Amino acid sequence: MSIFNERRDELEKHEFMLGPARGRLAVSLDVLTDALILVGQHGVYCTSTRNPSMPALDLQAVLSGINGAKELIQSVIKELEAERATQP
Repeated sequence: MSIFNERRDELEKHEFMLGPARGRLAVSLDVLTDALILVGQHGVYCTSTRNPSMPALDLQAVLSGINGAKELIQSVIKELEAERATQP
């Protein structure tokens, strides 16, 4: 199923409030945050054999990638806000 169908209500709400691009970015952050939560919960049960206080290495890579994607999206949102503030 497409993300546009799965998150239709959320997309409509955010696109109405923020515009299409910003709304989709906001929903993207929500989706990534949900994924982080799920991976984090999984990491509690799949710990590293070398360091039991850390998630398994594959989960660490997934967490790092998702966090990186969130940072990129947040930087785009900040850039769009800065552009909007400078426009007359």
